[in-house]
Amino acid sequence: MEFLFNINVQLYILAYLIGSIPFGLLLAKYIGKVDIRKEGSGNIGATNVLRVLKEKNPTLAKKLSSITLGLDTFKGIFALLIGYMLGVSEATMWAIAVFAVMGHCFSIFLLGDGGKGVATGLGVLLFMVPFSALVGVAIWLLSAKVLKIVSLSSLFGVLGAVASSFFIYPDLVHTPIVIIGLVIFYKHSENIYRLFAGKEGKIV
Repeated sequence: MEFLFNINVQLYILAYLIGSIPFGLLLAKYIGKVDIRKEGSGNIGATNVLRVLKEKNPTLAKKLSSITLGLDTFKGIFALLIGYMLGVSEATMWAIAVFAVMGHCFSIFLLGDGGKGVATGLGVLLFMVPFSALVGVAIWLLSAKVLKIVSLSSLFGVLGAVASSFFIYPDLVHTPIVIIGLVIFYKHSENIYRLFAGKEGKIV
């Protein structure tokens, strides 16, 4: 158990725990008075918070959805800030980024269930490769406006962020970025199936 006293291991565990905090679920349950795991898509992210609460209280739905998005994004940044302040290596920082996203997608507090990872992925990429993250955001916004499908827009945004990192940051070891992208795609498996089946819902 000596490895638990290693600062890097402690940071990885902390990043996973921070990433695991299900802000959308908590906000919807204690403020919106609804369990979003049992309604809508069942996801704990900002999109489902908006979807589920919109019919009951549109104003509250927008507020809680925005707060969820902000908190899910910031928890990835916060985990990295801790590592940055401790002066750990870039490799350790990237591992922290991956663990934060894994925590969101496979939360210990939800027994391995979790969100899609887009917001937390955005947070860690904004910290580590900000220009690529902004490329992803721009692609998401354009895709959402044209296609009006959140999941497809998110996937395009992730692809854009990952692909652009190879050109904008050519000297990086891109494995962690690719891992984050693959995890997010995996968590969108059901959405991808519905997209091919023509059953994925649009923004209304």
